[in-house]
Amino acid sequence: METPVESTRERLLNIAEQRFGEGGYEGTSLRAITVAAAANIAAVNYHFGSKEALLRAAVSRAMAPVNTERRRRLDQLEAIGQPTAEQLIRAFIEPGLDLVLRRGDRGPVVARFIGRIAFDPSQRIRELYAAESDPVEARYLAALQQALPGAAPESVAFGYVNMLGLLALHQSLALSPVPGADESEDPGKLAESLIAFLVAAFDRGLRN
Repeated sequence: METPVESTRERLLNIAEQRFGEGGYEGTSLRAITVAAAANIAAVNYHFGSKEALLRAAVSRAMAPVNTERRRRLDQLEAIGQPTAEQLIRAFIEPGLDLVLRRGDRGPVVARFIGRIAFDPSQRIRELYAAESDPVEARYLAALQQALPGAAPESVAFGYVNMLGLLALHQSLALSPVPGADESEDPGKLAESLIAFLVAAFDRGLRN
């Protein structure tokens, strides 16, 4: 059974994900979060210390399972041999989309939150997000450069940044389906379509 302290902390984190995902960091007041969470500023200060620390805790909670799964998949691929670019793209994209596809009602909220924060207008907020994901992301970039030895490192890096942006776009649109899309379609097709697009984009970009 959860204690009252644990319950208040979880409510604050859940509401923070929702409100930051909708309005961004600067567009979301701490008061709006505390009112929606039936808490107060003192509770935020007690559990987290500040609005920014609350954001950091929410990002850490959301990204921890993604980072763990990405690291596990990369370790597995590298233990077998030199992974291909397609294998690396799949191992990176699928855990990120897992935020949407396999987390029930909260999946879209968490995915939209991460997609919004990853490319927040504020450099400080982007750096905060990067601190939670950079170690494993740097490994993937290095692995992609090894998998594409004929490509200039800057070309691979350019493709990698665009892969991050496209993934974040799909995450940030998690609560806003594309008009005309078939909502009954297997959501797993999104991962396959995105992976196929990225593999083709890397191949085409490196041939030009």
